[in-house]
Amino acid sequence: MRVLLVTGKGGVGKTTVSAATAVVAAERGYRTLVMSTDPAHSLADAFQLEFGDHPTPITPMLAAQQINAQQRLEESWGEVRDALTDIFDWSGLKGIEAEELTVFPGMDEIFSLVTVRDHVRSGDYDLIVVDCAPTAETLRLLSLPEVLAWYMEKMFPIGRRVAKVVRPVLSKVTSMPVADDEVFAAVARFYERLDGIREILADPQTTSARLVMNPEKMVIAEARRTYTYLGLFGYAVDAAIVNRVLPESVTDDYFARWREIQKGHMAEVEEAFSDVDIRYVPLFGEEMVGIDRLRVLGEELFGDDDPTSHLSTGRPFHVEDVDDDAVLVVSIPHAEKGDVDVVRHGSELVLTVGPYRRSIILPDSLARRHVRRAQLLEGELRVTFSLEG
Repeated sequence: MRVLLVTGKGGVGKTTVSAATAVVAAERGYRTLVMSTDPAHSLADAFQLEFGDHPTPITPMLAAQQINAQQRLEESWGEVRDALTDIFDWSGLKGIEAEELTVFPGMDEIFSLVTVRDHVRSGDYDLIVVDCAPTAETLRLLSLPEVLAWYMEKMFPIGRRVAKVVRPVLSKVTSMPVADDEVFAAVARFYERLDGIREILADPQTTSARLVMNPEKMVIAEARRTYTYLGLFGYAVDAAIVNRVLPESVTDDYFARWREIQKGHMAEVEEAFSDVDIRYVPLFGEEMVGIDRLRVLGEELFGDDDPTSHLSTGRPFHVEDVDDDAVLVVSIPHAEKGDVDVVRHGSELVLTVGPYRRSIILPDSLARRHVRRAQLLEGELRVTFSLEG
């Protein structure tokens, strides 16, 4: 079983890449499901077919699904949302503002990913391609089950008991609503639905993320940031896909300057994503929609390679907690101490190893800290960040 999470900034072609990957995999014999968890669905448009909230067969080996995220959210969070709305109403915040504050950004897609877990457990498919929303924020939220596990084990039983004790007392002295057993039961169901998502999506043997980008400065910067956060939270990235590259066959003088700009951006891509497989997809002369054109794009993307394979297995970095410090650990095999240089520029950490140079966009948790020291130990560069300078 393989799960591929395809993500990237809006408009880069991630939905088309997702659909093309699924088409090629299905034609090579894999039982494939391609599904969209992006609230702004365009997967059906890519296939030029009609389908919705349930898997719909497209070919004998391929099915597609566009998750109704709002429905999933309502099923999982509705009762809790209503209780929180009551509290906001009591405090004086009413109407649509109160409702908006009871739903956190990214929650709708989190519950869409519950469907991914269910499909993995069903065993009905060999490959699931997930067309994710155009942001890394949702993937960051996948740490939520771990946080909730601590809360559900330590604090939830206490909170439930306290509520039973204070509810009769508070009802006599204030009109403030207090959660009842139904709300606590809804929270428990909410946690149970999330259970198992991270175990699947953070397992590098099962799941890989693939970053789609265009050779444009802002798009590459967003992809680098996404790459950082995926690595920080333990999600494997096995490919960076650069879409809409001007082909060599385009020789018109009008595009000459644009080609030079793209070459500069592609050099940045090769530096920033040197740990993963980098693939280039040309800018086609027509819109790549429908099964036949998606097949062409997929063959261009993968050639003779298996689209379900692990295109690379490197791990760019991870972060360890050591006392009050955070240590960024980067694998640099065969490097010697005299070859390595570390320089920080704002939220960017620049690493130079001999003639090679790469930079890492620091996550917020490290960007607000100070670099205290850098050590090369047994092929690993360990950069220590402290809250104090």
